[in-house]
Amino acid sequence: MAVYALTGFSLVSLLSFGYLSWDWMKPSLVADVAMDPMEKSLPPAFARPPHIIFILTDDQGYHDVGYHGSDIQTPTLDRLAAEGVKLENYYIQPICTPSRSQLITGRYQIHTGLQHSIIRPRQPNCLPLDQVTLPQKLQEAGYSTHMVGKWHLGFYKKECLPTRRGFDTFLGSLTGNVDYYTYDNCDGPGVCGYDLHEGEDVAWDQSGKYSTFLYAQRVSKILASHSPKEPIFIYVAFQAVHTPLQSPKEYIYRYRSMGNVARRKYAAMVTCMDEAVKNITWALKNPLIKRKRRTSWALVHITDWYPTLVSLARGNLSNVPGLDGYNVWPAISEGKESPRTEILHNIDPLYNHAKYGSLEDGFGIWNTAVQASIRVGEWKLLTGDPGKSVWLFNITADPYERYDLSDQRPDVVRTLLMSEDDAEEWEGGGEPLKSRNKKKKCKICKLRSFFRKLNTRLMSNRI
Repeated sequence: MAVYALTGFSLVSLLSFGYLSWDWMKPSLVADVAMDPMEKSLPPAFARPPHIIFILTDDQGYHDVGYHGSDIQTPTLDRLAAEGVKLENYYIQPICTPSRSQLITGRYQIHTGLQHSIIRPRQPNCLPLDQVTLPQKLQEAGYSTHMVGKWHLGFYKKECLPTRRGFDTFLGSLTGNVDYYTYDNCDGPGVCGYDLHEGEDVAWDQSGKYSTFLYAQRVSKILASHSPKEPIFIYVAFQAVHTPLQSPKEYIYRYRSMGNVARRKYAAMVTCMDEAVKNITWALKNPLIKRKRRTSWALVHITDWYPTLVSLARGNLSNVPGLDGYNVWPAISEGKESPRTEILHNIDPLYNHAKYGSLEDGFGIWNTAVQASIRVGEWKLLTGDPGKSVWLFNITADPYERYDLSDQRPDVVRTLLMSEDDAEEWEGGGEPLKSRNKKKKCKICKLRSFFRKLNTRLMSNRI
């Protein structure tokens, strides 16, 4: 992940890239705005809430960006990464709906019931309506909010639509993998439809325009018509580079030497998206990050953007209980230690149970046949894999997860599955730390309690 005011390259299969700025086009506009005495007393970089552009690309791999040594050309992302902060310990989910739900709510997907898979076009489901979304919090803070691109958080009733979940405007698709030109999408033989929407209406007039270009043009139009004096939040969720593999021919020609045709099309899509990012960010400025041009290994999760962005916007988080994210801006901007020490990657009781797992293997705490993954400090535990019910890795020493240590370190396995009453903290080479004051313990303690409760009721109707 790279950060240019807020940028991020995912270590899994999505790319998230954010941008914060105070001005565009005319540097004098913001300076000409009258400030009250309280604002004048603040440091210049925090005299007013920043403009926020958050860009999310879909299914872009770790090696599919130039600054990670790729053969795919991404000069814009490379430049932004070089000028900002590269987050190389940043985690999301490997598929669409769970990642998007965590970004929008600041909560793990197990808390919204979206941990199992994507929301399919004919599925009567959506992001739970009781969740207060990121754009809603930014609206409360005085922001105008806009979404351009792929929603994929449900649409079976109007209350689920982006314009009912905190966005003032919306242009994009509601489902997961529409055609880049025709915007047709099928959910089975003969079950097809057109999926490009402007607000809550069908955008028939935009058919035929390549979605990456269309979305970048819309963002430019929003910025051109918005007063820089008022804070704005734009969530740009590119459809690229998700299937179907489609790109304008001129981009494919650049990669004509690639032998794999699918890879050639994919590379073209990435480069096309990179140029779209250039068209969006070329006139924006970034005064926020204090320590630029560096790589950060601070632990960051996609849920962290919610409290981070709301805090930067001077919003109120006191009335949003149960957030799983942390404000990681000091870690990003100043290089301070991340407040996050753990990540619940997932718990998925609906996934096929592993053949060899059992509650006994989980020390009576957790049924290891259930698919789940958790990280605390440098340790990562996985259960429910079809080939082996328990895996343990030291992520720092073994970032590619090649050496399973579950048999050598059953003490660590047990600790990661223990209830909050028996919990101990682990870090570094696996030496136990003394138990800290429980009120100050990491959020993982609550998750361990959840593990135990979930054994007796793996899946309720509410989940």
